[in-house]
Amino acid sequence: MNYLRTAILLAALTALFMGVGYLIGGGSGAVIALIVAAGMNLASYWNADKLVLAMHDAHEVDETTAPELVHLVRDLAHRAGLPMPRVYLMDNPQPNAFATGRNPEHAAVAVTTGLLQMLSREELAGVIAHELAHVKNRDTLTMTITATIAGAISMLAQFGLFFGGHRDNNNGLGVIGTVAMVILAPIAAMLVQMAISRTREYAADEFGARITGRPDALASALAKISAAAQAIENPTAERAPATAHLFIVNPLTGHGMDNLFSTHPSTENRIAALQRLASEIGSGGYGARPTAPAYPRRSAGPWGHSGTRGGNRSPWG
Repeated sequence: MNYLRTAILLAALTALFMGVGYLIGGGSGAVIALIVAAGMNLASYWNADKLVLAMHDAHEVDETTAPELVHLVRDLAHRAGLPMPRVYLMDNPQPNAFATGRNPEHAAVAVTTGLLQMLSREELAGVIAHELAHVKNRDTLTMTITATIAGAISMLAQFGLFFGGHRDNNNGLGVIGTVAMVILAPIAAMLVQMAISRTREYAADEFGARITGRPDALASALAKISAAAQAIENPTAERAPATAHLFIVNPLTGHGMDNLFSTHPSTENRIAALQRLASEIGSGGYGARPTAPAYPRRSAGPWGHSGTRGGNRSPWG
């Protein structure tokens, strides 16, 4: 049912893109918008992950530059039955993470330096398992395409402001109609984007918690990340709000209308669902897994002995 709902919402987003094109250029504008939307979807399939990672200044790390983090991702990917994804680090004080990629064979997981500094090993495992759940459920492609189209709708609406809409006898918008389109089209895109994201977050929380067998650790991580995201600005996310739904917690600070149109379910509801799951699977975890992954503690921090960011140390290093 979630996949059917997501497909319907993606179709609605594409239809909205065509509708804005129609208001700007009539029937020919709608056809052009459809062609552009199809081209964007095709381009997003192959390249959107690279664009998103570059947009957030993420750099790839390996066992040499971030051994603890890479070992953690590898173990959790194995538990989830997934190929090893590429691992990226974002030099950002806000604790957060996202996954991207067109399929599990071409997936990437990106975390911020703030996340490594703030969370315990078990909490970090919960966050990464959540992102791997998005990969397992193939949410990453849908959510990345959604971000691309939603951002394009906003730009197209702004484009319509300059041209004043298609001005034949039947379809002319006039000044009032054009202004209304500029305001309402991005809001409508945001609502569809929000609905797509919210249908997937609860499923990723549950599957991620089952990977580690520690719903309580993921719940604790969500509480920490949510509180910090309201206090620590994420400049790259603020410059690209259409990508906010990719993150495990909304990276926008909540100023203005961000709270009204949040791309994520409330953290309180997600934590409550995880607490219910913890009661269901018990302290032994899911499928007789240990209560926490057996990650050996090492003397080096997540970026190795020398550290690629000035030798910072994390609480779990």
